[in-house]
Amino acid sequence: MLEEVERWLNARSWSAGDRTVRQLLSAKHATGQSVSVVLPALDEEATVGDIVTVIRRELMLRVPLVDEIVVVDSGSSDRTSEVAAAAGARVVHRDTILPRIPAVPGKGEVLWRSLLVTGGDIVCFVDADLREFSADFVSGIVGPLLTDPDVHLVKAMYDRPLGAAPGQGGRVTELMARPLLNLHWPQLAGFVQPLGGEYAARRSLLERLPFPVGYGVELGMLVDALHLVGLDALAQVDVGVRVHRHQDGRALGRMAAAIYRTAQLRLARGHLVRPTLTQFERGADGFEPRTYAVDTEERPPMTEIAEYAARRAA
Repeated sequence: MLEEVERWLNARSWSAGDRTVRQLLSAKHATGQSVSVVLPALDEEATVGDIVTVIRRELMLRVPLVDEIVVVDSGSSDRTSEVAAAAGARVVHRDTILPRIPAVPGKGEVLWRSLLVTGGDIVCFVDADLREFSADFVSGIVGPLLTDPDVHLVKAMYDRPLGAAPGQGGRVTELMARPLLNLHWPQLAGFVQPLGGEYAARRSLLERLPFPVGYGVELGMLVDALHLVGLDALAQVDVGVRVHRHQDGRALGRMAAAIYRTAQLRLARGHLVRPTLTQFERGADGFEPRTYAVDTEERPPMTEIAEYAARRAA
């Protein structure tokens, strides 16, 4: 590991308990910063309501740390929107945001569009499939942004159990993302959960970043933020344990392909001959190929969008 990264680990890695809620509220009032929490959601009626309830109860009603909770529904076929609204979130449907640009499937697409329907100086993203959710996931990663003006992006770090096995989650992280980062962007080798979906950042940074539309958004954002603001502006906070729904092996393969594509674009901005991934499933007549498109599209920095500029000027 680079000496620079070792120093960064000591200086920019914290625990959620290192800052009390009282300290965070004092910093929030002193700086006048507002906080938005965004949950990208697709068919998450089983979990989204509990997450919204905890954030609203602990960080809006008990202490006024969070200013708004927005659930962006990307086309759920279940009751995700109704459950989220009943729990107290403002629900916005992906396709109603910036309708002149047709939406494409993907998590990054939803996160990018969320900048147009939120107002916080600090934007905190939380995946909507978490179980046993704790408010530390929000207060922990927002904390450094409220208390340290030199920090611009904070990732959550945590244990990820796989079934009964502790620490065995994050398979795409270990097999794809971590090797890529260590080999090509060794300054980012200190991030425990580079692909984690829980992170917070200053709007002033997010609006200058391109957003890969799919699974590559977390890796792309981390790499681009490194180049834009430098390693010392990035940080991570330990929030304990993350329990969520796990993907099957084929879904993980598609995720890994999208992440590799995101890395490839940042390494060379070169031409990819075949942006597809073929996987195999056993059928009645043996193994059958299934070919999927790999996410290749990216959204430009939000500052380049006329509607966003108009909203900021209003």
